[in-house]
Amino acid sequence: MRIARFSHQDAIKYGIVDGSELVVLAGDPMFAGFDTTGERVPLADVALLAPVIPRSKVVCVGKNYHDHAAEMGGEAPAAPLLFLKPNTAVIGPGDAIVRPPQSQRTDFEGELAVVIGRIAKNVPTEKALDYVFGYTIANDVTARDLQYADGQWARAKGFDTFCPLGPAIETEFDIDAAQVTTRLNGEVKQQAPASDMIHSVSDIIAYASAAFTLLPGDVILTGTPAGVGPFEAGDAVEVEITGLGILRNTARNA
Repeated sequence: MRIARFSHQDAIKYGIVDGSELVVLAGDPMFAGFDTTGERVPLADVALLAPVIPRSKVVCVGKNYHDHAAEMGGEAPAAPLLFLKPNTAVIGPGDAIVRPPQSQRTDFEGELAVVIGRIAKNVPTEKALDYVFGYTIANDVTARDLQYADGQWARAKGFDTFCPLGPAIETEFDIDAAQVTTRLNGEVKQQAPASDMIHSVSDIIAYASAAFTLLPGDVILTGTPAGVGPFEAGDAVEVEITGLGILRNTARNA
C-alpha cells in the first residue's frame, strides 16, 4: 500500500495511491488507521508533501556502504554510526533545497528511509521489522565543508531543507530487489543495491532503540552508496529507489 500526504484545496490530507487517484483517508493512518472518507482526488490535482513530518527526530546512519566509507577516507564502522537531523530539516518532493550562505559545498546523498510506526525501545533484531510502518526515499543533504570544519555533523546535516523525503510511504517493500540511484541534472551519480548496506534495517532499529526511544513517525535514514557529490543552485537532484518512486528537488541559494 502506498500512502501519500498531500495538499488539496487548502487542506492537508492523507490518501492511498490508487493508479492516477488518491483514496482520501479520514486521518493520519499511523494513528487513525485506514478508514476512508469515500472521496477520490486525481493525483494531478494535488501537491505532494513530505509523507511524514517526524514528531521527534530523524535518525541517520553514516558510512553504511563499504564503497562510500572508502570514498570518505576511512573504514566502515563495526557498529552503526548514528547521528540526528532535526525535524525542521524535512521538506517534500518538489520543494527547494536551500544552500546556506555559510557553506561553499553542499552534497547530495540518496538513501532509503524507514518510517517507524510503533514506540520502540530495546527492540530485538528479530522483531525490529514489526515496528516499521513503511519505507520512503530520502536525500541526506550535507554541507560538506562545514562537516569537515566542525569535526562533527550536527550543523552540516541539520540546516533547514536538508532532509527531503518522499514521494510517498510504501508499506510493502522488498529491500533485496531495490536499487538506489541518484541523478544530478539527469546524470547518474550513485547507483547500488540497497542490499549492499552493511548494517541491515533490523540491525539499525535494534541498535538505535537500545540508545533512545523511537516514536511513531520517527524516520531512519539508512546510509548512502558511493558517488556523493556537490550540487549548485539551479541543479535538480533525483533519488530513485525501486518500488518507491522518484524524489526530485531543485536547489537554490538562500
